[in-house]
Amino acid sequence: MPSFILRLLAIVVCGGGGALIAWLIVSSLGGTGVGGGIASAMIGMVLAVLFWVGGTALIGALKRDR
Repeated sequence: MPSFILRLLAIVVCGGGGALIAWLIVSSLGGTGVGGGIASAMIGMVLAVLFWVGGTALIGALKRDR
C-alpha cells in the first residue's frame, strides 16, 4: 500500500510541475484563450513525462549504487 501512495504522489508532483511550468512558459509568451490552453496542455504533458522519466532514471541509478 505505501508504494501505491508514493506512486500516486509522484504522478501528482510530475503532472503538477509540468502544468505549472507549461503555464508559466505560455503566459510569458502571451498565450491566452483556447490556443494558450491547448499549448499549455501539450507542453505540460511533455514536461510531466520528462519529469517522470528523469525521476525513474534517478531512482534506478541510486538503487544500482547500493
